[in-house]
Amino acid sequence: MKHVMFIVILAALSLAGNAQPLAFPGAEGFGKYTSGGRNGKVYIVTNLNDEGPGSFRDAVSQPYRTIVFEVGGVIRIKSPITVAQNITIAGQTAPGDGITVYGERVSFSKANNTICRYIRFRMGENGKDGSDAVVVAEGHRMIFDHVSISWGKDENFSISSMKVVGGPSSITVQNSIISQGLMNHSMGGLIQSDGGITLYRNLYADNRSRNNKVKGTNQFINNVVYNWSVGAYILGGSAFKSFANITNNYFITGPDSRSKAFTRGNENFALYARDNYLDDNRDGKLDGRAIGREEYGVVKWSDRPFDFPPIPESSAAAALEWIVLNAGCTVPARDAVDQYVIDELLSYGKKGKLIRSESELPTKGPGTLRGGEPLKDTDRDGMPDDWEEIHGLNPTDPGDANGYIVSDVYSNIEMYLNSLVKP
Repeated sequence: MKHVMFIVILAALSLAGNAQPLAFPGAEGFGKYTSGGRNGKVYIVTNLNDEGPGSFRDAVSQPYRTIVFEVGGVIRIKSPITVAQNITIAGQTAPGDGITVYGERVSFSKANNTICRYIRFRMGENGKDGSDAVVVAEGHRMIFDHVSISWGKDENFSISSMKVVGGPSSITVQNSIISQGLMNHSMGGLIQSDGGITLYRNLYADNRSRNNKVKGTNQFINNVVYNWSVGAYILGGSAFKSFANITNNYFITGPDSRSKAFTRGNENFALYARDNYLDDNRDGKLDGRAIGREEYGVVKWSDRPFDFPPIPESSAAAALEWIVLNAGCTVPARDAVDQYVIDELLSYGKKGKLIRSESELPTKGPGTLRGGEPLKDTDRDGMPDDWEEIHGLNPTDPGDANGYIVSDVYSNIEMYLNSLVKP
């Protein structure tokens, strides 16, 4: 299977030609050209400690790094973590059931040019009051792919500046699960910036409101919102000028849902929308209807989509099916927390709950993750010996991670990272 995926990746590279390389095959939206830690040092996370050599905190503390994991499990942190710039976090390299960072906030503010893939950030009731589980208050060129974020005490995941103008820019969040913000607040996220934010193929579930609250420049495509209470997508609610393409999304009410899919719009919110669906009968079946123009409320309608990065779209129903199978941190494995949320979604209105503490869940917290066994990597360059030998590299030469022998588009280690997942 890995050889098949590798061939597909090479085919994608040949189509790209000499164009600016994507962050990885399948990167989309405003953040798709992020280069992360490309050509920087490789840092191997060797333990689940909160701090010190070999820890995740130490790994992300310095710029120009590609971070790989030779351990799986729950990293319990007692204070916030701040990620440096020019970083690639390659959670797909973790053995066992992968990595969960649990207990406090993780900040990507000023983490310019960062790629973050296949990792879980779960804050929890012991986190600081009024804090987001993950936050970007400033910074540019970032992409978050197949991340799972939950249990924030303010927002779960905010990309937001108080200034709005000149705030975070060129950022994509795709293929992710953002769920179960903790009550009394329980918010999905604030997306407030004129710098271009793409939200693509994500599941927002069991967040009371702000799924998302948007001001500025926004793509909202092929997402699913489930079991909100008083606000699914909030259309600005502000005097600030906003421009959004909202297409092929599915909104499904759950036991806690009390409001429309779109709320708080005004004439400052310029909107192009089509093919969005609402299933609000809670009958256990996916049988929604198209949302009519009048249901968006007061907005400034555009008859043409705004000139944002093109994205391959599916129907709302097909996007939901894809999300059920693939969203969140699914490599190496989807954890019990995400599976619980997926099972709620598949009840189509009958299950779902806003929670005050992660201890209310069957897992009683982040659950247990298998640690697994790392692959042999003699030269400690982040690429296993077997993979290096197959692709003509030297498993005793740590210097070939940043070479371009396997491809002239991505470095050798990037080709290894990309080979671990479907493009």
